[in-house]
Amino acid sequence: MNTNSITFSISNFTEFRIKMLNWANRFNIFCLLDNQHYNFSAPAFECLLAAGCRRNISAQAGNAFETLRAFTAQNKGWLFGHFGYDLKNETEQLESKHFDGIGFDDLHFFEPEIVVQLSENKVMISSEGNAQQVFNEIENQQSYIHENKNLHTAIDSRINKETYIDIIEQLRRHILRGDCYEINFCQEFYAEAISLDAVALYHKLTTLSPNPFAALYKVNDRYCICASPERYLKKEGSRIISQPIKGTSKRNLQDEKADAANKNYLTSNQKEKSENVMVVDLVRNDLSKVCKEGTVKVDELFGVYSFPQVHQMISTISGELKEEVHWIDIIKATFPMGSMTGAPKKRVMELIEQYEQTKRGLFAGSIGYINPQGDFDFNVVIRSIFYNAGTKYLSFQAGGGITFYSEPEKEYEESLLKAAAMMKVLE
Repeated sequence: MNTNSITFSISNFTEFRIKMLNWANRFNIFCLLDNQHYNFSAPAFECLLAAGCRRNISAQAGNAFETLRAFTAQNKGWLFGHFGYDLKNETEQLESKHFDGIGFDDLHFFEPEIVVQLSENKVMISSEGNAQQVFNEIENQQSYIHENKNLHTAIDSRINKETYIDIIEQLRRHILRGDCYEINFCQEFYAEAISLDAVALYHKLTTLSPNPFAALYKVNDRYCICASPERYLKKEGSRIISQPIKGTSKRNLQDEKADAANKNYLTSNQKEKSENVMVVDLVRNDLSKVCKEGTVKVDELFGVYSFPQVHQMISTISGELKEEVHWIDIIKATFPMGSMTGAPKKRVMELIEQYEQTKRGLFAGSIGYINPQGDFDFNVVIRSIFYNAGTKYLSFQAGGGITFYSEPEKEYEESLLKAAAMMKVLE
């Protein structure tokens, strides 16, 4: 791909970002990755947009990773796309039989026609065509977002409260029997026969709940509207970084003392800390498969970070990659991410399939990019709304990590807390 790249100065970041959103939606396939001004996540950009599709690949679990390996061998430029949770059926020889109302493929990647890298005062546009023309088209867009009108819709849950609490009790019994140590359990919320503008919904969600791994991803009539706070994996040169989240407490923006107490709760609560330690150990084990011996280390344990809706406990694990390891092998060795499964991985994924009532699909999967230098950054797809514009079906999922210390009623409340921002934007 012979690209024409030009850097332009911009006078108003927020206004240009909105114009960029409005411009992107004309394409059948696009991916916007949005850091939302969080510097702690060490982003390479503030916003990164891939629009249009020169070529792409879609695959279901079975031989998806090898199909992607062959595809990437022919494409040395930018690639954007997703890994769906049910690629577990390929890495661990499992299966998924639950209902899926959205229908994302297990894997999809595309080589974009246009890449837009937006920072605070400038934008770089790379295009096979005329980069100046692309800039002009974006600048000519409206600098406001049309809101979804009369969106009020009934949101149903796939599992009622009584059943949810009973399942948590059953999962605790599995833990007591030694079947597993910790398990991530989620429930689906959904709405049918709903018409909406996904760009407007994304703008509303990220205004209410800005997070460093936000994404708006469109593949034909399917959308992922994502406000994720979590990084799955980042590769910079020979270094790999994972930042799993385990531990959530509510913000109290009206009471500074109560908010500080909620924040301190995370590092003083045994259940939250044990959850975090388990996922850190799991990630260390996963990274050791692709990293040089002795290089995997915990850079930060029990780091507590504040977001508009919640405080989160985030740990950072890194390692030095073995020589000549292919980036797809890094994903295969670590996917699905431990924060969305539990430990031991294979057994808890079997239990997740047994007790959850909806196929996860892209939820608990990952969206991100691989750049021409071979570096990549992928998020964890949580705090996300999924929408199928063809069937007018809307879905989102939420849950949490279950340990021996879990209290079923509190686990149910935590799942609602994580769903709160998504509920609010659909009111």
